[in-house]
This record gives sequence, C-alpha cells and structure tokens, in this order.
Amino acid sequence: MSKAKPGKSKISSARWAGIRLFAMDVDGVLTDGTVEIHSDGTESKRFSILDGMGLVRLRLAGVAVAWISGRASGATTARATELKIPHVIQGRTDKLMALQELASQLGLAASQVCYMGDDDIDAPAIDWSGIGVAPATSMPAALKVALLVPQRPAGLGAVREVCEHILAHRGQ
Repeated sequence: MSKAKPGKSKISSARWAGIRLFAMDVDGVLTDGTVEIHSDGTESKRFSILDGMGLVRLRLAGVAVAWISGRASGATTARATELKIPHVIQGRTDKLMALQELASQLGLAASQVCYMGDDDIDAPAIDWSGIGVAPATSMPAALKVALLVPQRPAGLGAVREVCEHILAHRGQ
C-alpha cells in the first residue's frame, strides 16, 4: 500500500520550504521511461519542456538540482547541459549512496532533500529523503515509500509539479 495518493500531499508547508536539493532519476521520471535505440546505435529520449522550465526556475531560486541515473546517456548529458543542471551523476545504480554523497558535499541533511524516482533502485533514496516522490507509473517499491505521487505523468510535467510545490512554499 502506498503512503501517498496521486496528487494529494500531506506534506507540511515548512517541510517543503526546507528543501534545498531536488534530485531525481532520469528515465521514468524526466521521461516516460522509453529509450529509443536507433540502428546506428544512437539513442533518443523525449523530455518535457514543462519539466525543464520548472527545473530552471528552481535553480534560479537557489535550489540545487541533481540528476542521478543508473545508466549513462548522451541524450541525458545533452539535456542537462542545456538546462545547466549542476549535478549530473550517471552510471550509478546505488542511488541512495550517490544521493547521500551529494547531500554531504552540499552540507545538507536528509530533511533538506527531495528525491523523485520510479524503480526499485530508487526506493531507498525516496525513503531516505525528507520528501520522497514517485510518479504514478512507478514500480510498487517506489510507490510504497513515496510521500507524494504527482497527478501529471512522468515525462509530461510530473517533475514540474514537484518544482511548483517547492517554489510555492518558498514564497516564489
């Protein structure tokens, strides 16, 4: 049974206002989870402009943004560069360890971190974070520990919805 219902947040305003880092998985969070592999070996992914704008607004508001992906991808690197995402960690399947290392480097406690993921390997990071989020299409392990399930789908504004929560409670 999930801790959260889609779109319903029982998370206090003070808790949202305390977020200093919004970290997330890429595939299945910033995308719909589909990776297109072309015959020449290149790949492509679809990223939402809505999500991108939310992440830019967070960065400009002084909230650190990080992407932690279990697989390395040129498409991920290109999109992160375009959005000026300062922390991009690829090829790390131990998401919790990667997230804790980053939080430590930034001098942040778990309560100051929001993490969004969709799969079994994300569940420990979702659970450790002050605010854990999982898109509605996530695997059961991620949904079980999430405090929030956005109404919008992964890759189509789910990340933006979380950005808006953070910004609204910071008074921005």
